[in-house]
Formats: sequence, C-alpha cells, structure tokens
Amino acid sequence: MRLLYIGKARGDAAVTGVRRRAPKSRAMHAAMVIAVGFALIILAGTLLLMLPCAAKSGRATPFIDALFTATSATCVTGLVTVSTAVHWSLFGKCVILLLIQIGGLGFMSVMTATSLLLRRTITLRERMVIGAGFGLDSSGGIVRLMRRVLVGTFLFEGVGAALLSIRFVQQFGPLRGVGMGVFHAVSAFCNGGFDLMGTPDDPFCSLVHYAEDPLVSLTIMALIVLGGLGFFVWSDVWDHRRFRSLSLHSKLVLAMSGVLLGGGFLLTLLFEWSNPATLGGMTLPHKLLAAAFQSVTLRTAGFNTIDESALTGPSQAVACVLMLIGGSPGSTAGGLKTVTVAVLALSAVSALRGRTSVTAFGRTIEPRSIMNAVALTVIGVTISLGGACVIAFIENAPMNLCLYETASAFGTVGLTMSLTPSLSAVSHIMLIVLMYFGRVGVLTLGVAVFLRRSEPPKLKFPSGNVMIG
Repeated sequence: MRLLYIGKARGDAAVTGVRRRAPKSRAMHAAMVIAVGFALIILAGTLLLMLPCAAKSGRATPFIDALFTATSATCVTGLVTVSTAVHWSLFGKCVILLLIQIGGLGFMSVMTATSLLLRRTITLRERMVIGAGFGLDSSGGIVRLMRRVLVGTFLFEGVGAALLSIRFVQQFGPLRGVGMGVFHAVSAFCNGGFDLMGTPDDPFCSLVHYAEDPLVSLTIMALIVLGGLGFFVWSDVWDHRRFRSLSLHSKLVLAMSGVLLGGGFLLTLLFEWSNPATLGGMTLPHKLLAAAFQSVTLRTAGFNTIDESALTGPSQAVACVLMLIGGSPGSTAGGLKTVTVAVLALSAVSALRGRTSVTAFGRTIEPRSIMNAVALTVIGVTISLGGACVIAFIENAPMNLCLYETASAFGTVGLTMSLTPSLSAVSHIMLIVLMYFGRVGVLTLGVAVFLRRSEPPKLKFPSGNVMIG
C-alpha cells in the first residue's frame, strides 16, 4: 500500500509522495527544447532549400548555401551567400519567408497558435518553454500574452504589407507588388533583413533604391522598431498606457532603445555627412531619412539604404557596437539585448558615484541580474571577436571587415560589407555558428542563467578584496 503524506511547514507548498523536478532542471529542460527545436527547424529548412524546385535554375542548391540561408532565415539575420531574389524560386522564397516567421516568433509560439486555433489545452511544460523563450521568469499569463503576440504580429505585418504594397504595386504590378509587400513586411517586423530587390546585375542591392522614399523607409523602420521592442513591452504598454506605470523592464527597454536610436542617428549624420559614397550627395531631408534608417536597421534588421562597404571607419565602429547590442529581450531581435547594456551602464554609473547598489526608476536591480549582464556581454564580445580573428586568419582579410561580419552574424543583424558571399565554406560555417548562438545561444544562456533557482551553497567562503582599476 502506497503511503501519501501531505503536509505544510514554514510556508512551503504541499509536499506529496511524488518527487518534483527542481526549478533548475525545468529551466535546463526548457533551454534544451529551444536549442534543439531551432536546430531541427534549420535542418528541415536546409533540406527543403536543397530541393531542385527551390532554385530558379531547377538544380539542387549546394548544402552549405542551403544551410547558410536556412540558418540566416530561422535566426532572422539576413546574411546570404546567394541573392534571395535572383537564386531562389517562388517555392524557395516561400520557405525562407516561413522560416523567418517561425524564427521571429519562436517555434513554440507557432505551435501555441496552432493549439489555440484547434482549441487544445496548453500544457504546463509548454507554458514553461514559451515563457523561457520570451525571457519570462513565470509561466503565469502566458496564454493571454500569446494571444496578444499573435494578434499584434499579424496586425502590424498586415498594416505594413498594405503600406508597402502601395509603392510596390505601382512598380511591379498588382500580384507581384502585393507579394513583395507581404514578404518585406514580415521580414522587417521579424528583423529578418531578407529582401527581393536584387537583380542579375546588382544581386545584393537591398533597399538602396528606396533611400529617398519616405513611404518605404518609414514603414520598414516602424516595423523594425515594433518587432525589436519585445512582446512583453507591448503587453505592458497596452495594460498601463503611462510610462511611470510600466514595469522596470519596460522602462529600461524604452529608455535604452530611445538612447541607442537617437545616438546612432546623430553619429551617422556626423560621420557620413560629407561622405560622397553615402550621405554626401543627398539633400538635407534625405540625409535625415537615410541616417535614421541606418540607426534603426543596425538594431538587428539587416536592410540597408546606403552602401555599407563605403562607411567611414568611425561609422563602422559605431555599427559594430549597435549590432552587438541588438534588440530587446523577448523580441524578434538578437544580440546582447538593450536591457543587458542598460544594466551594465547603470552599474558603471553607480560605481563612479561610490554606491554599492544599482538603481533605476526608483527600483534596485538585483546583483544576480548584474552578474548575468556581465557574463552575457563577456561571452558575446569574446565569441564575436574570436570569430573575426578566425575568419581574418583563414581568408587573409582586413580585420575591420571580418569584425563587421561577425558582429552582424552574432547580433543577427544581416548587414554586410560585401564580404560574406566571397568567403570560403569554413568561414561560412563560422558565421552559421555565430548566427545560431546569437539567436539561440544567448537565449539559451538567458534561460539557464536568468531563470535559474540555485540552492544556497552549503559552504560559504570568507570574503576577500581585490584591486579594480
């Protein structure tokens, strides 16, 4: 006869004879599901893109090119080895678009949407994985959040597609124009960076021909910003409407996003104002528009309206920093994330003021969050710099170009200085790894670190001082 004991002591939850999985184990399980899930999606996308019908030529695409494209689409990066418009058939473009949508929302979000449509109950384990994917420390309110995410996503993408179609229908006709509008709206909102503007004469032109078009530029910019803010921020803003009523997370996201967008805009204007290859030949309104677009697209979007290979040295440095930072937690973007950098900046300010605690908007930031921010930053910068060194050594290429490509890959941005298509297979594999870690690795680390609930150490060591600075 099985004995069942139910008790309650010291405020703990009821204890039963069933052994519960530790929170740490649950977090690790969720992280594993996310990592493996993205890998399987990339593999499936690779196999589909290798089919002869996926290419316009009717011939099978080489494995490395298919793998690179599938990884870039799933990780919503935008780096390519072959022109999306020139190389892929309609079937191939549809596969890429599907991978971008799944990669932007997260595969668990897509599965949840299917469950909601079929009126199937979302299990507790599924809620945990979804919450981990969005960087949440609780599975409460997941279903409501997911409904808002799905409605908001298709609303923003639909409005963006309608606005873009106004211009594209005029240029490409009704059917192709609407298709172009839908593709670029989804790619922009998911921060994918894929475009269909290439031609055989200019296969990687992106949106350069629309640098002076306010309708296309402003629509793409709005979609990028909305997709990069984060789904939790949407929900928080919808619930509270006023800035001071928002959560600390939302305040940090909005404040840091504003600082980065404004700073990138001003620095781009400063460094590129007289550059004849970028902003130098434009009128003042068009300079402002192009500089604003450059600042926004560096937030993991991947589109460009100016020639990235013609940027000045200071602009390249600014771009690398902004690409590494990326978007916000729980968004369609990658990178180190805005909140991570905000926590580091606030920690530096507190240290300069001689304070032992870090505060923001009347709240104290936990030491664990500070340690996590430091860990993620060190890992991200090390991986990007190490990858650049490897590629520079293999390809005998300038270090600044290699660092630009690796920062773009790890930050899942997709901007390039025309180096990626000409790299060898080994360097392409390096960029594939960086894209995967940028979209999944950092996310997985965030799940394993931020959601960890470690038991107190049984042995506490005495404190010791070290000299800093």
